[in-house]
Amino acid sequence: MLWYAIASLTPAALLALACLWGGVFPLAAVLSITVVVFFADKLTRQVPVSEADGRAVSLTLAAAHFPLLGVGIWALAAGPHLDLLDKVLIFTGLGLFFGQISNSNAHELIHAQARPLRRLGAAIYTSMLHGHHVSAHLRVHHVHAATDADPNSARAGEGFWRYCLRAMRGEFMAGLRAENAHRSRGGRRPPLSHPYVGYVLGGIGVLSLSFAFLGGKGLAIHLGIAAYAQVQLLLSDYVQHYGLRRQIQPSGKPEPVGPQHSWNAPKWYSSAMMLNAPRHSDHHMRPGKAFPALELDADRMPMLPHSLPVMAVVALVPPLWRRVMDRRVAHWQNPA
Repeated sequence: MLWYAIASLTPAALLALACLWGGVFPLAAVLSITVVVFFADKLTRQVPVSEADGRAVSLTLAAAHFPLLGVGIWALAAGPHLDLLDKVLIFTGLGLFFGQISNSNAHELIHAQARPLRRLGAAIYTSMLHGHHVSAHLRVHHVHAATDADPNSARAGEGFWRYCLRAMRGEFMAGLRAENAHRSRGGRRPPLSHPYVGYVLGGIGVLSLSFAFLGGKGLAIHLGIAAYAQVQLLLSDYVQHYGLRRQIQPSGKPEPVGPQHSWNAPKWYSSAMMLNAPRHSDHHMRPGKAFPALELDADRMPMLPHSLPVMAVVALVPPLWRRVMDRRVAHWQNPA
C-alpha cells in the first residue's frame, strides 16, 4: 500500500499546505499531480497486484477530502496571504485532485459492500455537485457500458467537448430513470428516501455553507471547483470507453462485458495515484474487486499509448485525439 499512499496523499498534503501558507507549496502541489506523475510513469517499476486491503488509504483520502475542500474554498475566496498566481495554481491543483484522486476514491467507495462506505462515497460526489453520478454509474454505466444506452460511453468519432455536453445531461436523466425503475420494483417507499433527493439537497447544503461563510465569492469558487472536477471525471470516462462497443447477439442483447470493452493504462505511478482506476477492464468484469487486486492483460485488454492523465490532455484536442485513437479503436472493434 506504500505507493498508493504516497502517490495519492502527497498532493492532498501539498494542497493543504498551499492553502494555509502559500509560498512554494501551490507550485509544488500542481507539479505533484502533473510533472512528477509524468516522469515517475517513465520508470519501469510496477505496483504489484495484491490481495491486501486498501481501505486504510481509501478512508484517509475520504477524511482529507472534506477539510481540503473547505480550506481550498476559503483560501481562494479570502486567503490574504495568496497572490493571484498562487490562487490560479491552487484552483488548478484542487480541480485535478478532486477530479482524478477524490473521484477515483469515491468510485472505489460506492462499490463497497458496506453501506456506510457507499454513503461516504456518495457524500464525496455530492460535495462536488455530482451526486447523481452514483446512480448513473451503478445502475446505468455498469449495466450498459460500451453500448449507446450508456451516456458515459463515448462513441467512435465523437469529440470530447460534444461528448461532455451530452454526458452531463444524459447521465443525470439516465440515473434518475434507473433509480425510479429500481424503486418501482421494491414497493412503496417514502419520497424523501429517493437518492436524488439526497443528491440535490446535499448539493444545495454544501453550496449554502460556502455562501454562508464566504459569500458570493465562496459560492462561485465552489461552483468552479466542482465544474472543473466534473470535467476531469468525464474525461476519465471518455478516455476509458472511447469507441469500444459490445457486439449485439442474435437475441438482440449485447454480449457480456469483456476485457476488450475498456481502455487501460499500464503506467505504474499514475495508476497508484488514481487507485488503479486505469486498470479498467478488470473493474468492469469484476466490479466488487478491491483496487489493489485489479489486473492487466495486455493481450486481451486494449491499452492506451500513454497514461490516463496524459491521454485526458490529448482528448481536449479532438483532432489530435482522433489521430491517436481511431486506428486503435478500429483494431479492437475489427480484429484481424
